[in-house]
Amino acid sequence: MAIELMCRKIGMTQVFDESGACIPVTVLAASANVVVQKKTPEKDGYAAVQLGYGDRRQGLFNKAELGHFAKANTAPRRYLKESRIDSGDLENYEVGQEVGCDIFEAGQKVDVIGQTKGRGFAGVVKRHGFAIKKRTHGTHEAFRHGGSIGAGAYPGHVIKGMKMPGQLGNSRVTVRNLDIVKVDADQNLLFVRGGIPGHKDGVVKVRSAVAAE
Repeated sequence: MAIELMCRKIGMTQVFDESGACIPVTVLAASANVVVQKKTPEKDGYAAVQLGYGDRRQGLFNKAELGHFAKANTAPRRYLKESRIDSGDLENYEVGQEVGCDIFEAGQKVDVIGQTKGRGFAGVVKRHGFAIKKRTHGTHEAFRHGGSIGAGAYPGHVIKGMKMPGQLGNSRVTVRNLDIVKVDADQNLLFVRGGIPGHKDGVVKVRSAVAAE
């Protein structure tokens, strides 16, 4: 288990490698990840670190939240997320310590976890890529509808998992085994090859690949 660094998605651009090949990358800002709390197997039953990320006006926090951050001797943070880590790695982190993007290196495989863009209620054409029916030969009103969803007399009900209209997007997605093209430790920026889920300025989590190819 590896620490999951919270980053802000800035957007996409391109970089050129030594051979002159153009590589599409997503730029992530990983500044100000602060260790707010440590969880130990003896006290909490598992090993983890709680990271705080992002700024927020102090007046928007209640007393309990302010006390939690004061105990860690750090400014209040907008986001709090726990990262499960191995028990032996707990000693590498101290409360109040800042964790930057230098924990990663160029060429490393990472997993990126984010919330996809919400598209609202969508039909089967947009949601699942169904074909639009021909607008000829007696087709009426159902140009973008799905076909039959029944299964005849047996089993007599709609099969579980049938592709139908519904909520599109706004779900947690993990994109695995992406390459880190470049690490800018001075500005706390990560350049990850390809696209990642979420909108610009959205918060994503980056960790070392769990199952690297």
